[in-house]
Amino acid sequence: MEVSVDSHPLLPRVEQALDGIRPYLAADGGNVRVLEITEDMVLRLELLGACGTCPMSPMTLKAGVEESVKKAVPEIRAVEAINVTPMSEQPAGQVRF
Repeated sequence: MEVSVDSHPLLPRVEQALDGIRPYLAADGGNVRVLEITEDMVLRLELLGACGTCPMSPMTLKAGVEESVKKAVPEIRAVEAINVTPMSEQPAGQVRF
């Protein structure tokens, strides 16, 4: 049985974790929106504003968003964004080594 994301029992804790990092995202003109929490406990997000096009979004997603959410909601096993370009696919000159 599929549960709507709006009524998912983990949503309040996920949103609270995201609220802790939203000021940092907003400082750079971005934000995130929860789309889905899958049956296998994957949180699916949409990156909004500048986060949707920023070349650092893959790192922000993993090092910031995913770490914060998994720390606050250990039931979540992974965080995915539907609109992030992997670092390996970033245009030349936008990847730092």
